Amino acid sequence: MRALLDILSDEVRKGFREAGYDDAKITVTVSNRPDLCEYQCNGAMALAKEAHKAPFVIAEEVVGKISGSECFSKAECVKPGFINLHISDAFLASYLSEEAEADKFGLETEKPEKVVVDYGGPNVAKPLHIGHLRAAIIGEAVKRLSKYIGNDTLGDIHMGDWGLQMGLIIAEMQARGMERMPTLDELSEIYPAASEKSKNDEAFKNTAMDITYQLQHGNGKYLEIWRHIMDISVADLKHNYDKLNVSFEVWKGESDADPYITPMVEKMKQDGYAYESQGALVVDVTRDTDAKEMPPCMILKSDGASLYTTTDLATLVQRQEDYSPDAVIYVVDKRQELHFEQVFRAAGKCGIVPEKVRLSFLGFGTMNGSDGKPFKTRSGGVMRLEMLLDEVYEKCLERMKQSGSDIPEEEVNEIAEKIALAAIKYGDLSNEARKDYVFDIDKFTSFEGNTGPYILYTMVRIKSIMRKYRESGGDTSGLRILPPTNETEKALMMTLAGFVPMLCGAWKDLAPHRICAYIYQAANDFNKFYHETKILTEEDDDRKRGYVALIMLTLRILETAVDILGFEAPDMM
Repeated sequence: MRALLDILSDEVRKGFREAGYDDAKITVTVSNRPDLCEYQCNGAMALAKEAHKAPFVIAEEVVGKISGSECFSKAECVKPGFINLHISDAFLASYLSEEAEADKFGLETEKPEKVVVDYGGPNVAKPLHIGHLRAAIIGEAVKRLSKYIGNDTLGDIHMGDWGLQMGLIIAEMQARGMERMPTLDELSEIYPAASEKSKNDEAFKNTAMDITYQLQHGNGKYLEIWRHIMDISVADLKHNYDKLNVSFEVWKGESDADPYITPMVEKMKQDGYAYESQGALVVDVTRDTDAKEMPPCMILKSDGASLYTTTDLATLVQRQEDYSPDAVIYVVDKRQELHFEQVFRAAGKCGIVPEKVRLSFLGFGTMNGSDGKPFKTRSGGVMRLEMLLDEVYEKCLERMKQSGSDIPEEEVNEIAEKIALAAIKYGDLSNEARKDYVFDIDKFTSFEGNTGPYILYTMVRIKSIMRKYRESGGDTSGLRILPPTNETEKALMMTLAGFVPMLCGAWKDLAPHRICAYIYQAANDFNKFYHETKILTEEDDDRKRGYVALIMLTLRILETAVDILGFEAPDMM
């Protein structure tokens, strides 16, 4: 199904052709002056010099050709040569009826791709904290959006499970004389203690580094401890990610890339890309177009140890072998941008990925507290993710009780969980990923304004109308959207018509915040329509059925959008 703007653009281009003008660069856009018109075309301005005519004359000729179009109720030229357009109510209703019946609202995927989204990135043996929140929420939304667009998409958690932290943990266990396997609670205390000790105790740090080396080279005793740590850590990670409605198709980590490092490095040497510099092995990734200095990509340290760049490049080797992706998207803290630019350049230069493979970096900003600094607990420590989820849940539960809701008590907890998840995810995703934002629990859990609970409340309102309609004997089969009867209805219809183009744009630019902006607009448009329209008490049965068809489409689009964002609406609030 073609986008509405494409149809309108074709109709205007036809008018330019019939008037004898080149239509190659003619497009219709949404009006930047909605008080004057709904759509506009500025093509006459661009053609004036070539045609040796005043823009207004060209515009008048074109308007004369398109005035009889079924797409437009009104077309007029405005000096110095703008073409102002008003869409036909009947055509808009027909378009929406087709959209409502089409699979995925008319979304068509010309060429589905194989996409890997790398997000999450937690270190094992450590509990998830709020620093992991944005990667999980943004990455999950990008993955779901890619799937909805029609791509074969995999989410890869890419755990940190093979580095020095393992050596530190095992060294600390030995120092304490621990002969049994540690519990998860013990690990959450052992690792910080070991990390702090290594800063002041050189001998301890050397022991940890030696253990790490032996682990990575097959020491059976250490591998047994590592497997145990992996088992209990992954189980805890899955439990916490489940609470966020986040899931991964691929549960791999740095350890899975380790076997690929040695052959990859040897090939880099043989092909002449990797060379020694001050004892380290590096790849030059500078380009003639660089405006500022680009450091070489270090592959191995002077002692032969690998780095994050090594592991990330080896992971690309592995992904190419396992999945042959068309695109790999990294959802990571924006402070890692230089690192990934070096990795991407090295991967392309050394032939690790084919030239056609897109490597994209979606860097995100920091989640801050009201003081503008990274979010902390009340005591000033780093907040565990579980604590944050519980705090938001309690706030939502409190708000529900204050509202005097008559929802059965056994259902209140489940509903509060859904509202809390919407509050957290929408609060994050409504901000452009690269920007820092303030996590304000009071604001995010409000049922008013640009918040997740407001979006859910709107959806619940529509569900309630639909429930009453069915209970009164209303039939939802064969419904068709009718031309609008007022401006608020038309505004809602025009917003719904833009759903698919918005999704395509959000995917193209990896911008899930646009989905939030869209559903906030749709919710506002619906609520204005609802307050000005007697939906269920409308006496004209055909008109009532048309209203119901419109709000059913509104609900379906909102449900699709919030599912992509990773939450859902309850039936009651």
